[in-house]
Amino acid sequence: MYAIININKKQYKIKKNQYIYTEKINYKKNKYIYIKNKNIILIFYKNKILYKKKDIKLFLIKIKIIKNIKKKKINIIKFKRRKNYKKKYGHRQQLTKIKIKSIEKKNGT
Repeated sequence: MYAIININKKQYKIKKNQYIYTEKINYKKNKYIYIKNKNIILIFYKNKILYKKKDIKLFLIKIKIIKNIKKKKINIIKFKRRKNYKKKYGHRQQLTKIKIKSIEKKNGT
């Protein structure tokens, strides 16, 4: 079973017990988050692809925030030759490491 979900306007293909890196999510470490209807795009369940809203609303995805980290720094240099113009910028992207705890079907519906 796998699913395609939307986190921070980006799509990820996930499986149970998988680790993924996303752009920073403003939650504390070791917090559990549930992903529901609107952010689930597709689910592959029992050899069927489920993408309709009525099928997707029966599922719940549980994720755990592991830690917030920073990616390696990248340097950006702009210059114009023979004009004595040079600018240097740096950027470190903030990421959140999350673990997919479960992709489960809700009981009773």
